[in-house]
Amino acid sequence: MNPALPDDLAIEAVEALRTHGSQNAASRALGVARSTFQNRIHHAARRGFMGTGPVLPGYHIAKETAVFNKDGDLVREFVQQKPDHGAEFSVPSGHTIKGVSALVDATGNEIVKWVKTREERDPLQAVEAIKEAFVDYASPVRPIAEPSSCADDMMTLVPLADWHVGMFSWHRETGTNWDLKIAEEVLGAGIDGLISRTPPSGECVILGGGDLLHSDNNRNETANSGNALDVDGRYQKVLMVACRLIVRTIDAALKRHRRVTVRILPGNHDEHSSVAVAYFLLAWYRNEPRITVDTDPSLFFWKRFGLVMLGATHGHTVKIEKMASIMAHRRAEDWGATKYRFVHGFHWHHSRKMVSEGEGVISEIHQAPIPQDAWHFGSGFISGRSMQAITYHSMFGEVSRVRDVILDAEKTAA
Repeated sequence: MNPALPDDLAIEAVEALRTHGSQNAASRALGVARSTFQNRIHHAARRGFMGTGPVLPGYHIAKETAVFNKDGDLVREFVQQKPDHGAEFSVPSGHTIKGVSALVDATGNEIVKWVKTREERDPLQAVEAIKEAFVDYASPVRPIAEPSSCADDMMTLVPLADWHVGMFSWHRETGTNWDLKIAEEVLGAGIDGLISRTPPSGECVILGGGDLLHSDNNRNETANSGNALDVDGRYQKVLMVACRLIVRTIDAALKRHRRVTVRILPGNHDEHSSVAVAYFLLAWYRNEPRITVDTDPSLFFWKRFGLVMLGATHGHTVKIEKMASIMAHRRAEDWGATKYRFVHGFHWHHSRKMVSEGEGVISEIHQAPIPQDAWHFGSGFISGRSMQAITYHSMFGEVSRVRDVILDAEKTAA
């Protein structure tokens, strides 16, 4: 549009439209292109030269002005017309405004506006998903019977290393099929067999090492970097399977050990889901006196057991090599009262020990029990797959280790 269009050309266009009755006829009468005529008419409407009619298509009368002479006679009448913008925009349910963009003309007048929204996950949706997960999964009518004989001077740690529930892998890309159904079957059977072979202990610690879920939302991308993820199923469906697997794990531990402590650490894939799972477990086992659910929101786990000190973190914010000094500074009293200190890390999916007991702490990273997705396989990552449980004696440190190797790497069913 030309902001310098003279008023007389705009008024001429209005009079031609009134005389000839249509824009085509008026533009021919004035000897100008129809687009040029439309431009002049739109300027006339904005400047109030259109009078009370006709009202331009897509416009409405916004203001009327009348000019009278000293005798009170109507000299001139102006009606300002403005573009219609439709109904007032309302943010869709479950969304928040992410940003606003506008298209303006040369003078800065707004022509059209875009309001960008994004999905905002309602915490109540997670609650409903968890409720749905357990519609057909009844809590035991009676509490799980306590094992008849347990060694109170022993504690068993069951680290759940990077289960990434919901991850999808296609054997033609990665050599292994993996989806929600396979994950529940393989991980569930693996954890049952693993815990059944642990020495009966007075206490068992179920430690979620982070990245229990592969994706933290329905966008199927990492929260911080926005990397696309291969996911099987909607977020709510994935959350259902993750909750069932954790309950299965804890129930297996209750059958084998006297008391069970549960801690779900957050990872870089499940910053919000880890919180939802932890509070679900707190509610699910509220009437089970042998269960303690630790809902500490920090990124670190610490536990002292006699002369044994345990520490853990997922590993996406702190390198495992730094955990020894963090333990010594933040848990100085526990450090001074213990002789055997262990740090457990995750995140990297492969097995690794890097700090010896000669420096006061044995630090290790645990293997994940899952196969690789397309990105990790294509990047050349190599690691085994296993679960393990470690038993500590309150006076002598580590005394037992049970390992379950995942042997389904050749699963290539369509």
